[in-house]
Amino acid sequence: MSQSKDLILREAILNDLPVLKAFEQALIRYERPFASNLRADPISYYDIQGFIEHPNALLYVAEFKGEVVGSGYAQIQNSVAYKKPEQFVYLGFMYVHPEYRGKGINGKLIQKLVEWAKDKKIHEIQLDVYAENKSALVAYKKLGFKPDLLKMRL
Repeated sequence: MSQSKDLILREAILNDLPVLKAFEQALIRYERPFASNLRADPISYYDIQGFIEHPNALLYVAEFKGEVVGSGYAQIQNSVAYKKPEQFVYLGFMYVHPEYRGKGINGKLIQKLVEWAKDKKIHEIQLDVYAENKSALVAYKKLGFKPDLLKMRL
């Protein structure tokens, strides 16, 4: 990436749907080795249009020189009855095109999504990451996330 001034972070719009759906499929391909229980293609993880349109969600994209190169969403969710706080913001669909990885784009997207959560007066931020996805674990820990509950399967 030549200059960070060429990087724009903005809310996703419906015209972004084709590239975001391609990102979703790339993310699924990337995560398949970590998730042997995923169904055969075609599958979909997200209601991308819903994230764009829903008032309790925010889908952000990173755009470099007019090309969408990254994505991430934040969504307000209710905690289970026995946990506090009552609500948290869940982050997902964290994707950066391979050509642009390692340049801090994911971190900038997360910062924007966390700012949105704080503007909504929500300070608990959660996300899921596969335990074997070492590069993502390192990146999230660098941003201040700490491991919580580890889900196990047999």
